[in-house]
Amino acid sequence: MHLKETDTLLFIGDSITDAGRDRTDSASLGRGYVQEIARTLRARTSTGAGPAVINKGLSGNRVYDLESRWTTDVIDHRPTVVTVKIGINDTWRRYDRGLISPVDEFEACLDRLLAETARTLSARLFVITPFLLPVTSDQEGWYEDLSPRTDAVLRAAQGNGAHVVRADLALRRAAEEREAAELAPDGVHPSPLGHRLIADAWLAAVDAVTADPPS
Repeated sequence: MHLKETDTLLFIGDSITDAGRDRTDSASLGRGYVQEIARTLRARTSTGAGPAVINKGLSGNRVYDLESRWTTDVIDHRPTVVTVKIGINDTWRRYDRGLISPVDEFEACLDRLLAETARTLSARLFVITPFLLPVTSDQEGWYEDLSPRTDAVLRAAQGNGAHVVRADLALRRAAEEREAAELAPDGVHPSPLGHRLIADAWLAAVDAVTADPPS
């Protein structure tokens, strides 16, 4: 997919997208995969400008939190490319707070957000799968909740014509050669290397889209 300097790329999600961005500065992209993507896209252009990039990640968000701010944080910016990364907190809160996010409700909510965006903006959609690299024995049990949730993300993406970035597979492959903690020290939040791998997976997914959808 050819990105133009006139494109506006908006990324929204939880702390993995947030990555410590300065929320008082609309230009702040944080120190994670969004910043890595922006740097790479700037380096690819002859002018060094690249498309506009907006980071609307918020630490701690679940899918329902995204829905509550979708109009102001996504629709009102009129982006041409929207990327959503959500799901791990919907799983995590079950195990650390007993806060359940039923998979069917999670899927319905994500489906609504993608459908509204496609209908309102005609934006190109990307969805990054949630992932986990267990570093404790307790985290191994999280897959009971996360695996069906990842399937739900894939179904919502397919149902709305969104391109999928398989961050879960990219990081799992990397973990075959490195310690999980080297990629995500707590099993959830990526290291700089982990963020770079997510950025590379996103860029590969964009490059694989050979043409814009018909208008």
